[in-house]
Amino acid sequence: MAKVKYYYDSDTLSYRKIKYKKGRKTKIFFLSLLGMILSGFLLLIIYLNIPYIETPREKALKRELSNMELQFELLNKKMVQAQTVLSEIETRDNAIYRVYFEANPISEEQRKAGFGGVNRYKNLEGFDNSNLIISTSKKIDVLTKQIVVQSKSLDEIAGLAEEKEKLLKAIPTIKPVKNEDLTRMASGYGYRSDPFTKARKFHRGMDFTAPRGTPVYATGNGVVKRADRRSSGYGRHVRINHGFGYTSLYAHLYKYVVKRGQKVKRGDLIGFVGSTGRSQAPHLHYEIIKDGKRVNPLNFYYGNLSPEEFAELLKVAGQENQSLD
Repeated sequence: MAKVKYYYDSDTLSYRKIKYKKGRKTKIFFLSLLGMILSGFLLLIIYLNIPYIETPREKALKRELSNMELQFELLNKKMVQAQTVLSEIETRDNAIYRVYFEANPISEEQRKAGFGGVNRYKNLEGFDNSNLIISTSKKIDVLTKQIVVQSKSLDEIAGLAEEKEKLLKAIPTIKPVKNEDLTRMASGYGYRSDPFTKARKFHRGMDFTAPRGTPVYATGNGVVKRADRRSSGYGRHVRINHGFGYTSLYAHLYKYVVKRGQKVKRGDLIGFVGSTGRSQAPHLHYEIIKDGKRVNPLNFYYGNLSPEEFAELLKVAGQENQSLD
């Protein structure tokens, strides 16, 4: 049952029943319905735009994310620059350093090999920027591995350089008798006439004519292997082990001033020219042995001869004359 509403009439000083005009209720109903529709529409718009409405914290996080993406881009650019520098170092390493020290070059596959097996980046998947993070992580890992490979290569080169320095100091490279002390270079390496039998015989060293007592010097760093006169034909002689397969021999000495096991350096005095053993006149018989085989000492005089002096020595050494031992 509908409620009856009254209003107070001040003219008659009495209450009168409120009478609604026809259609008013309908109007009120439609206005209410329209209000609800508009309210629902507004609520729908607000709901649909909630993702685009940012709170202060969301704005801060968004700025932080943008900054992170920028930092990743800068990091990638720096890695590209580092990769360029490293590639130049790798090129010099293979083309210069390893060639000079006779080491095999490191292959491109070995330098830039990836990481096989399990997925190393699984924990980085599933995020909005996973591709960027994974790509950057891979670049860092590959670059790190290349740096490790190059570091090991440089360590190897440093070791080879140290050995090379020892080798260069050890190889017999000077004449055992100073030029000003020489009378002449009497006989070279090769077939010569034996001074005693006059038969053609292979001469395994070089003979340097000099007065008795002329100083004889070590031609390279090493350790005295022998200093005695217990070898047939050589008389008093010294043998120096230079390492790396090299041995030098100094024969027919008047006397020696070193002993077995003593370390010597290139240019150290080891004895004096004489004519002991199977010798026809005072001279130094000098030999170089490489890996157990006698080699021509002429090929090792690049330490103290000018090009003109070497050319003259080469000319004299090539003459097939008579040796002095």
